[in-house]
Amino acid sequence: MTQRVVVAMSGGVDSSVAAALLVEQGYEVIGLMLRLWAEPGGAANRCCTPDAVVDARRVAAALGIPFYVRDYKQVFKETVVDFFIDGYARGITPNPCIICNRDIRFDRLLKEALSLGADFMATGHYARIRQDRQGRYHLLKGLDAGKDQSYVLYTMTQERLAKILLPLGDYTKSDIRRIAAEKNLPVFNRPDSQDLCFLGNGDYREFLRRHAAQVVQPGPIVNRAGETLGQHQGLAFYTIGQRKGLGVTAPVPLYVLEKDVAANRLIVGTKEELGRDELTVQAVSYIAGAPPPPQTAVTVKIRYKARPIEAVLTPLPGARAHLRLDTPARDITPGQSAVFYQGEELLGGGIIE
Repeated sequence: MTQRVVVAMSGGVDSSVAAALLVEQGYEVIGLMLRLWAEPGGAANRCCTPDAVVDARRVAAALGIPFYVRDYKQVFKETVVDFFIDGYARGITPNPCIICNRDIRFDRLLKEALSLGADFMATGHYARIRQDRQGRYHLLKGLDAGKDQSYVLYTMTQERLAKILLPLGDYTKSDIRRIAAEKNLPVFNRPDSQDLCFLGNGDYREFLRRHAAQVVQPGPIVNRAGETLGQHQGLAFYTIGQRKGLGVTAPVPLYVLEKDVAANRLIVGTKEELGRDELTVQAVSYIAGAPPPPQTAVTVKIRYKARPIEAVLTPLPGARAHLRLDTPARDITPGQSAVFYQGEELLGGGIIE
C-alpha cells in the first residue's frame, strides 16, 4: 500500500526538492504551505510571500501533486512572534525558530498532516533520522556541514521522529540545486531565505521599536565598578560579547558582559572579563526521551553557527542541565539555545539561563 506524505512547502528549493525526491521514491505526496503572520501594512512574511505561494503551487503542478495553503497567521503571532517580543522584554536574546519548529511545524502542522491521512510529514531540513535495532530513533547532523540544521530540531521527540521524513539529510546544498535544475523545478535558482521570516525589512531593532517600545529605552553603559561610560540606545540592541557599536571611548576595547534589566544598565568590560566556562540551561529536551548519565562528555553549540565546544553535561532536576566547557566561551547569551552532541548525533538541548 502506498504511503502518504505531507510535505511542508515554502516555495524554496529545499522543500521543493524534498517533495520531488519523495515522489520519485513512490510516496503519495501532498504539498502543504502555511500563511504566517506579518506586520499589517508591511512586507509579507518571507516564508509565505505571494511569490513564494505561486512558486510552491508551480512546483506542485510540475510534480503532479495536490497543494493546499493553510492560514496559521494568528497562532504564529501568538506562539512565535509574541515569544520573540517577550524575550527581549525580559532582557534575553530569544531564538524564535526553535519555538516555531517545536510548536508550529512539528506540532500543529504535523497533527494537521496526520489528520489528512498521512503516514508521515516531511520537511526540507538538512538533518538525518536513523532508527536502531531496538526501534529507537536518533537524530544526526546533516551530511553537508555548512547547511546542517539539526541545531533547530533539538526539541524533537521519539513520537514525532517516528512520523517525520527528512529527505535532504544525505545531500549537500549543491546536490539539491543540481537535482532541482535536472528536474526543471522552477525554483532551482531561488536564493535561500535569511534572517527571521516575520521581519519584513530584516531589521529587528525597528521591529522592536514598533512592537515593544518599552525594551528600547536608553540607559547608562557602566563597567563592573559601576562607573558610567556612556549611554546605550536600548538593551535589546546589544548582545553578549559585542564590541562594535557601543559608542564609548576607552584605552582598550570593551565588550558587552551583561544586561542589568532591572536598572536598564548595559555592563561592559575588557576581553579578560568576558567569557565563562560553565552555564546552565532550562526547558531541556532530550531526543531519547530521558537524560544521559551525569558527567556525560559532549560537544555543545551555544548558537546556531557557533563553533562546537567540548563539554561535560550533567542533567539537573526540573528539566535543567549544567555544562562545564573545556574552553571558555565569550558569547554565552541567555535566551539562546545550547545544543548537545556526541559525534554526529544530537542528544538534546535547552535554553541558556
